Amino acid sequence: VYAFDEEGNYDYCETYVLVQQHVDCGGGTGTINGVIATEENETVEGVEVSVNGGMASMTTNADGTYSFNLTAGGDYSVAPFLNANPLNGVSTFDLVLMSKHILGVQPLNSPYKYIAADVNNSQTITTLDMIQLRKLILNIETEFQNNTSWRFVEATYDFPVNTNPWFEQFPELINENNLSGTVLNADFVGVKIGDVNGSVQANALAGDDRNLNGQFNFAVESEEMVAGNIYTVAFRGADMESVEGFQGTLKLQGAELVDIEYGVATAENFGLRYADQGMITASWNGKATSEDVLFSLVIRATEDVELSSAVSVNSRYTEAEAYGNGNTMSVGVVFSNGDVVDAGFELYQNTPNPFQSETLISFNLPQDGEVTLTVNDAAGRVLTVLRGDYAAGYNTINLNKSQIQGATGVLSYTVSTDEFTATKTMIAVK
Repeated sequence: VYAFDEEGNYDYCETYVLVQQHVDCGGGTGTINGVIATEENETVEGVEVSVNGGMASMTTNADGTYSFNLTAGGDYSVAPFLNANPLNGVSTFDLVLMSKHILGVQPLNSPYKYIAADVNNSQTITTLDMIQLRKLILNIETEFQNNTSWRFVEATYDFPVNTNPWFEQFPELINENNLSGTVLNADFVGVKIGDVNGSVQANALAGDDRNLNGQFNFAVESEEMVAGNIYTVAFRGADMESVEGFQGTLKLQGAELVDIEYGVATAENFGLRYADQGMITASWNGKATSEDVLFSLVIRATEDVELSSAVSVNSRYTEAEAYGNGNTMSVGVVFSNGDVVDAGFELYQNTPNPFQSETLISFNLPQDGEVTLTVNDAAGRVLTVLRGDYAAGYNTINLNKSQIQGATGVLSYTVSTDEFTATKTMIAVK
């Protein structure tokens, strides 16, 4: 078992797994089968399903199915569990919908969405849920504080009150007493916490439902900056009257952050966890006009540079997108001198790095297109080539050890499109 810190230092310890055969004592066998899927019937991968607290367990594949052969005549409880990738399906648009629900403007329309919106597991939906979810979006927090990233409800359960799924305790496990034959209806509905609009990618075969349609731009006055001088850069929004919210990662290059002066957006709308890397995460929803100053960055130039070369928006930590008129839009910056900086092509460092079994490679695309991922060893030998069609914006590829022939050491990975290519290095360990 290996453990790594953020600087790449690691250590390990050795343990063992004891595998025991279940012995049929002559009572025959029975089978419990089931499918785990979301409210939208998207099967859920990676769910650990256990029987009687661990007597038997298995993990669902992309088809979301599980099956157990058990001794007939016994009493069994089947319980699913998944607490991984809490940001999957979560965006500021979920905060927009939660805000509308809390204000009574547009109530949520299913009990599963109520459960998803109850981020802090208080059996209510309040601004406290929004605060915790925004911290996750901003990468201030990396997991839910009082909840798991997924909850599961017995599929045959009928909520007595659809607008109050907590009217009585909903079943999160299935009991089967005196098992005989085959039980084929032990299904669950998976609920991704925080994902109110149903955008989660529940399995490896599911496509990205997020389509960027339109463009939202921050409006910024251009400036020729001189190294050592401090500048206050005001951000306004074009056509803000039709924008319900935005999010993204602000990137500084050739400048460093001194302070943030708040406007319409306040302290709760920013994350400074990666400020030492020149990255500021932002998430805002509400109402504003195009004349309003959303916020101002106070920055110090570290070199002589045009402001349009020093400030940009990307999806490194928080995906760059905006919401309005029923659309999810790309995000960019328009400067008064006519320069336009969009969230263009960018390849990010894999995480975790070093890695033992699998790692996540992420990149940003300026438009939809085919992407090729090539992984090479230190001698230049090609270990794997993966191709796929990806949407504009932030994308990820999950790479596991089997796909690179179990290679270890310093490796390189290249992501290329018809117009762009970039290469980074990573480390695979035994």
